[in-house]
Amino acid sequence: MSRKFSQVDVFGDGLCSGNPVAVVLDAEGLDDEVLRAFSVWSNLSECTFVLPATVAEADYRVRIFSLSTELPFAGHPTLGTAKAWLEAGGVSAIPGVVVQECGAGLVSVRVDEDRLAFAAPPLLRSGPVDPEMVTALVDILDIGSEQVVDVAWLDNGPGWVGLLLDSARTVLELRPDASAYAGRWDIGVIGAHDPGSETAFELRAFFTDGDGPLREDPVTGSLNAAAAEWLIATGRAHAPYRASQGTAMGRRGRIHLSSEDGQLWVGGRAEVVLTGTAAL
Repeated sequence: MSRKFSQVDVFGDGLCSGNPVAVVLDAEGLDDEVLRAFSVWSNLSECTFVLPATVAEADYRVRIFSLSTELPFAGHPTLGTAKAWLEAGGVSAIPGVVVQECGAGLVSVRVDEDRLAFAAPPLLRSGPVDPEMVTALVDILDIGSEQVVDVAWLDNGPGWVGLLLDSARTVLELRPDASAYAGRWDIGVIGAHDPGSETAFELRAFFTDGDGPLREDPVTGSLNAAAAEWLIATGRAHAPYRASQGTAMGRRGRIHLSSEDGQLWVGGRAEVVLTGTAAL
């Protein structure tokens, strides 16, 4: 059966410069085995599947897969799915706002022409990281402990643990290797740019799928959301600000962080690059 399909570039500053997400727009009736198989085959950091909403407040429901692992929430798939749904003819109940139902609950997405922004979900886990894990993270990143300013859980669904390093340059020079460590890793690193730079912070996101090799995500909405909450709460950042990610991969990701009435919004451009059908 043919299903409507889109591939969307999210958070890019220029053509195909962000993070792509595959979106299957009519996934009703597909079982989990098919969803996982298609997600692995797409070889993208995430693939989403749109389904009818189960609650009246939502415009649609989405399931999000990072390769074979289902996630309750992820940032660039949220914006990419909303963009694909709108361009495929979706009409939201609230003008200018798409309400997405996902494993983490309801997420609002504001639409302002080609820029979309999601309301950052609450952290599921925060606070300090045990010393043994910090030691492993420092080894995986191949840095000195003196280059680490702070470490905290930044888990709003995907399970990120965040490390604030001494500079954006240190972040960009990282060449991590997790081959000596079994299990799943979701590592976010953050470094401040010099005052007056185009962006305030540089981020990189490294993850494994099960016991697979460490991969890098080009631009990561969930990590930027959780990192912004941490940086703002500790006085290291003030909203609004702009962050960059993907630089080390030859991408040009730009993430816009803002706060209104206590709600953090994470925004960026979203452009549908491919449309067609998927034989599922």
